[in-house]
Amino acid sequence: MFIDYVNIFIKSGDGGNGMVAFRREKYVPDGGPAGGDGGKGGDIIFRVDEGLRTLMDFRYQKHFKADRGEHGRSKNQHGKNANPSIVLVPPGTVVKDKESGAVIADLTEHNEEALVAKGGRGGLGNTRFATPKNPAPEHAENGEPGIERELILELKLLADVGLIGFPSVGKSTFLSVATSAKPKIADYPFTTIKPNLGVVQSEDGRSFVLADLPGLIEGAHEGVGLGHQFLRHIERTKVLVHLIDVSGLSGRDPYEDYVTINEEIKAYNEVLTKRPQIVVANKTDMPDSEETLNAFLEKLDDDNVTVYRLSTLNRQGLHALIETIVNELENAPEIDAFEKSEEEQEGVLYKYTKKEPFVITRDDEGTYVLSGEELERKIVMLDLNRTESARRFSRTMRQMGVDQALRERGAKDGDLVRLAGIEFEFIDE
Repeated sequence: MFIDYVNIFIKSGDGGNGMVAFRREKYVPDGGPAGGDGGKGGDIIFRVDEGLRTLMDFRYQKHFKADRGEHGRSKNQHGKNANPSIVLVPPGTVVKDKESGAVIADLTEHNEEALVAKGGRGGLGNTRFATPKNPAPEHAENGEPGIERELILELKLLADVGLIGFPSVGKSTFLSVATSAKPKIADYPFTTIKPNLGVVQSEDGRSFVLADLPGLIEGAHEGVGLGHQFLRHIERTKVLVHLIDVSGLSGRDPYEDYVTINEEIKAYNEVLTKRPQIVVANKTDMPDSEETLNAFLEKLDDDNVTVYRLSTLNRQGLHALIETIVNELENAPEIDAFEKSEEEQEGVLYKYTKKEPFVITRDDEGTYVLSGEELERKIVMLDLNRTESARRFSRTMRQMGVDQALRERGAKDGDLVRLAGIEFEFIDE
């Protein structure tokens, strides 16, 4: 089964907790703190495997979670860092953040890797907090939580040439006679429900990868018919071969088909209209084909467009067309399907947008509710079961301006405040 679009969930590993420990050797007086740091959590890394052809595996496994780092130990022993979690994807996979739609990675080469979610850092042990004023701290950090994200994976085939045209114009038949591929062929619309690939070799030994893409109809750029599949895969092709049916048997006007498809391509991504396009009149072996072709050329009325004749049934014009395609490929520019921002032009595919450090709301019972990624991550890293850590919690709230913000929202002494599942009373000092 060909799968080219999936949603998945990932979570990088949490960092290991730092440890509170003290040296207790018999002959070492005043040994001092000896708690080690926690290990780093595992990263989530996507790696290209050229042996994969679809996103089929992600249909059965949609959740990927890396291991957490090992906790710190006594005698200043650092916890072990967790190994990264490697997720294999086929060449041509585009990774997007579902919430923002930003492109995180565009993976095309074998063994190419992208760090998609960094593991949380390990918490610091109590040795790190020793100062002349407090030489024996009873405070250590919990590990930093890993990053949770929902991603979209899109597979865009890596083909040199894409066959475009209305359903049943002969794209699959052309692929079958030009290559050794064996696509499903039948005389009804939407026979092809998935892209098919084949390698074409010209008489002089030059070769290219040809993709037979699902036919599209009017409204394809909005997902009508199979257009959403078709248009995704066309983005990576360097040259388009546009087949039109001049047999007269379909009952459609070839010129209207030609205009409709080009309008759909433009509506989906205007960059694609700049790709070289070779127009091919197919089924020229049929009795009424000459009359239909002449009517098409009269309506086209464009001296810049050369229309090539082809009969896939008896292979007339096949070798000349292949020669034309390979010549066009040699002169075709490198593709650039995405409109790039300034950051992307500098080589940055994904840029983290910092959010508000905290947000204050109130629930139905009047409790003040604190939320916000930055504040929550700092609080989760504190072990509030220890008195010294609880004091650090109060200092963190003041330093981030939470206390002042609560006062401005009308909080009074004794009002309940909830943060990351913890409830406490607000004290207005």
